[in-house]
Amino acid sequence: MSRLRCAFAALLAATILTSSPGAAQERIKVIASFSILADLVKNVGGERVDVAALVGPGSDAHVFAPTPADARKVAEARLVVVNGLGFEGWLDRLVKAAGGKATVVVATKGLKARKAGGGHDQQDHGHDVDPHAWQNVANVKTYVANIRAALAAADPSGAAAYQANAAAYSAKLDALGTEVRSAVAKIPAARRKIITNHDAFGYFEAAYGIKFIAPQGVATDSEPSARDVARIISQIKRQKIPAVFLENVSDPRLMQRIAKETGAKIGGTLYSDALTEANGPAPTYIEMIRHNLTTLAGALTS
Repeated sequence: MSRLRCAFAALLAATILTSSPGAAQERIKVIASFSILADLVKNVGGERVDVAALVGPGSDAHVFAPTPADARKVAEARLVVVNGLGFEGWLDRLVKAAGGKATVVVATKGLKARKAGGGHDQQDHGHDVDPHAWQNVANVKTYVANIRAALAAADPSGAAAYQANAAAYSAKLDALGTEVRSAVAKIPAARRKIITNHDAFGYFEAAYGIKFIAPQGVATDSEPSARDVARIISQIKRQKIPAVFLENVSDPRLMQRIAKETGAKIGGTLYSDALTEANGPAPTYIEMIRHNLTTLAGALTS
């Protein structure tokens, strides 16, 4: 009898434990369109979410081609978090292939978009707005708020946790924004001009005052014309622009050619549209911004 009572007591304890409010529950499946968004969802969702990115670290969302496996991932997800602003030109086709029932969350909802080109001369090949709103740290607080609201709607019992996580992460973003402004202020004004592959840093430029000039428009799905490249080379020589920068999602050969023809130094690699793997220099959004900031400051102040 003693053994029977012990077994019954153990079963009862296990039942109480698994049915208690603190018991582990199935995590919400979230698909993010690309790696930067996946990191934001992780920070807001914490342990309550299981998030994966369609376009992973080091990959270019501009030229992404979804597969049937991607459609299955979307069909199985509770939420699909996307940037919007035309960044995911393949999204509608993918959602349709997944059955058309996915709950799509647009992380940039409520943000004022920058016009494509931002006053620069390059062609943007049909792109009306610049989708790279995450390059202004302040904008990411809107991303976080939209993600928090969507998670809370899908999982009301986790609303308090999502609110706390979002508030803590937003405080980190405030500190990061201050850090960026302080570092840029130390760069001589005359040297705050650089060349990058594509026009991915317009929001950073508008917010923090470094001029970014690019032979490609806001997307990487088309090659710059010979005229665009010649114009950039002429501008570097005329304005004595000190450095050109590579991007992690772009072929480096164009920037290497421009550097060779102008004598401008290659200042390093900037991370624009994708994070790195965990062992790289930019595995999270905050580390990406800090890496870019350190790279820019190092090249423009030396």
